[in-house]
Amino acid sequence: MRKLLREDHRHIFTLIHKFQLKRDTDQSGNSVSEKRFPKLSDRDDIIVICDEAHRTQYGQLAANIRDALPNATFVAFTATPLFVEDEKTRQIFGDYVSIYNFKQSVEDGATVPLYYIKGPPEVEVINKGLNAQIEALVEEANLDEDQIEKLRRKYPSEFNIITNDSRLELVAKHIVDHYMGRGYRGKAMVVSVDRFTAVKMYEKVQFYWNQRIQELEAKLARTSDYEKQIIQQDIKYMKETDMAVVISNSQNEIKKFKEKGLDIRPHRKRIISEDLDVKFKDEDNPLRIVFVCAMWMTGFDVPPVSTIFLDKPIRNHTLMQTISRANRVFKDKQSGTIVDYYGILRNLKEALAIYGSGSGGGLVEGDFPLRNIDDLEQNVKSNLDIMKRYFTD
Repeated sequence: MRKLLREDHRHIFTLIHKFQLKRDTDQSGNSVSEKRFPKLSDRDDIIVICDEAHRTQYGQLAANIRDALPNATFVAFTATPLFVEDEKTRQIFGDYVSIYNFKQSVEDGATVPLYYIKGPPEVEVINKGLNAQIEALVEEANLDEDQIEKLRRKYPSEFNIITNDSRLELVAKHIVDHYMGRGYRGKAMVVSVDRFTAVKMYEKVQFYWNQRIQELEAKLARTSDYEKQIIQQDIKYMKETDMAVVISNSQNEIKKFKEKGLDIRPHRKRIISEDLDVKFKDEDNPLRIVFVCAMWMTGFDVPPVSTIFLDKPIRNHTLMQTISRANRVFKDKQSGTIVDYYGILRNLKEALAIYGSGSGGGLVEGDFPLRNIDDLEQNVKSNLDIMKRYFTD
């Protein structure tokens, strides 16, 4: 880098992880590191453009870059919202140069609007203090099994509620009912709190999926020809539909899943042997529903996705990026839907307090880009009443 900066290069590409402090050993063989990153250039005509300017751009590696290039100008790009309580990007890089927010992208047609549906109210968690603690911990990183287990021990009541088997039965049945009741049948993601629950949800949704097929087949004998045609189409669609679990690997996972009465082997085989990401992105491929807990929630762009079934305590940029899996423009897709089983609407409003506003300085009344499905239903009913009066007159 020092050599390149001494030469006449208009553009230099690097990674923030290159700016590690050098580690060496002392006379005793102990590992030691430099206390300060060495200066690479005094030039004041260097502009450092930082992509994905959040998280890592706030830490020691970012400080090392500034030690290396003390007179450089820093410009940041981020698609992550800046929050009222934690505007670190603004603190590190300075005030806004340009803002393009959620609301504007919907108005421009760059994204489709998102509709919010609250899942079954019987399973709502209302302990806000505990929720906030859980959300903060889960949102920090993709927890491994040991960390998840510590979380279970620290907040047993909360995890018992989230992963309660009878609760998951309700959620699974609702997922099947909602999925098959949609107008635009785009692809869907089911987001669970951990890897075990993702596999459980797959099994439970499969059960209610097959149960619905049997119910439709039994209904065929007592319906009109027109209704039969619709039911036969639904049966064909459901029998063709493929589902998959997409979760990260961990040590001794076969044993750990077996202890919980689950078999990870067929799922791991598919993850390893099949290009599930390619299949899921292909609108014509029958892989239509995936079950995840961390993978594919952020940075994974699948325009055919129209529905996110969200059953995980997340907030801030992770929440914003997760729901954005459903807002991509795609052919006849006119909107995306977030089905919330955990109760994250409050977190969405907080996350959009800046991201959704027209000025970047707070949410203005009427600007909230996530629309409640109840309002849409009321609007449809009002328009139907107008049509009825028109044809009657």
